[in-house]
Amino acid sequence: MSQPAGALPGWANKALLPALNIISAFLVTGIVFLMIGESPIEAAKIMLYGAFGYQEGFGYTLYYTTNFIFTGLAVAVAFHAGLFNIGGEGQAYIGGLGAGLACLALDAYLPAWILIPLAVLASALFGAAWAFLPGYLQARRGSHVVITTIMFNFLASSLMVYLLSHVLKDPGQMSSSSREFAEVAWLPFIHNILAGMGISFDESPLNVSFFLALVCCVLVWLLIWRTRWGYELRTVGSNSTAAVYAGIKPAKVIIWVMCLSGALAGLVGVNEILGVQHRLLLDFSAGYGFVGIAVALMGRNHPVGIVLASLLFGALYQGGAELAFDMPNITRDMVVMIQGLIILFCGALEFMYRPLLVRLLSSKAA
Repeated sequence: MSQPAGALPGWANKALLPALNIISAFLVTGIVFLMIGESPIEAAKIMLYGAFGYQEGFGYTLYYTTNFIFTGLAVAVAFHAGLFNIGGEGQAYIGGLGAGLACLALDAYLPAWILIPLAVLASALFGAAWAFLPGYLQARRGSHVVITTIMFNFLASSLMVYLLSHVLKDPGQMSSSSREFAEVAWLPFIHNILAGMGISFDESPLNVSFFLALVCCVLVWLLIWRTRWGYELRTVGSNSTAAVYAGIKPAKVIIWVMCLSGALAGLVGVNEILGVQHRLLLDFSAGYGFVGIAVALMGRNHPVGIVLASLLFGALYQGGAELAFDMPNITRDMVVMIQGLIILFCGALEFMYRPLLVRLLSSKAA
């Protein structure tokens, strides 16, 4: 079947176009490095080695990747319904609160095989609850979800500051954090699991929530493309008026999709609170919710693409830390600039190469 005029083949739209955007971002980054007197090739070697060249660095890369998968999926699910959820940061924050409260209340009474699933469920439920009201306001009152989710990010931050300063703070701590959870509430680290199998692996924050993220990818794919609910979701996102004629209630879909999106973002708390920090503390979400927007855009809102984009940003986080350490002229702000350029080319300039690719592929087909 021939492609419509001005359309790209699926493989070009999903793979070639994002690849060109990423290459463009790195080329511009290389020019900036040359301007400050550093070698782009040497910088690339350091970043790649820092992200993938040794076991501890690779563990950190996958640890960051886990958070980006959760937030990327959260943005993608909402986007398929025509919603732009910018509240992943706040939903992740409150999801961690849910996991932390479950552990603080129950870690003295329940074994790990009961407590950990309950804490994971609490993380998802708290994230969903934090996304419910913006979804309800969009569906029933016409309040734009972009505005309300941004507001809820600030509300989540203020709530956590209050709770960790006045309610949940460990009396013996100077910092604003809760007491440490009992070990029954800790997710197993991958290096400990491998050690039990006789395999040596350097210590890192990577834990079993990485596999939970991969399971979520499969479940999201099944939901969106293999279920009736996914059909309703995509129909509302494509044309809400037509969805009404098909017997679909857009308001209902908007609400449950936002709750699902918030639940996915809330699972960041599983990785951070149960897997690494083992206590509630301030600012553990560390911007993961905002990076999830770029991850979803780069991944074309598909779980496979989201995993690959998450791996790229995970490598940038870990490799960028190595780069800032080994090259004094390149600060952490420069690493943030690299991330910003990728977001620029994959977001605002996403279709810059589309006309050229359409002409090239059309002439080749002719």
